[in-house]
Amino acid sequence: MVHAVTGFFVLYVAVFLVGSLIVAASGADTVTAFSSVAATLNTVGPGLNKVGAIEHYAHLAPAAKVTLSLCMVMGRLELFAILVLFVPAFWRAR
Repeated sequence: MVHAVTGFFVLYVAVFLVGSLIVAASGADTVTAFSSVAATLNTVGPGLNKVGAIEHYAHLAPAAKVTLSLCMVMGRLELFAILVLFVPAFWRAR
């Protein structure tokens, strides 16, 4: 059980950091990058700064929008369910 929780936590942090770095590299400031990834990955609603409660995501670069869309899907379907799609050992017959 400890390994499963640790695996989920490490995977979550990795997705969060990679997503934030991609959004920040596309031109957003760090507060906007981190809060937009947190908002989309956790499906909690608005972020901070330029994606706040009265703002929107339209000004972000297309690469950032694609990254945030993937974060939305991963947050909604859970990370392990998405990860299992890309693990060949899961699909092989035993």
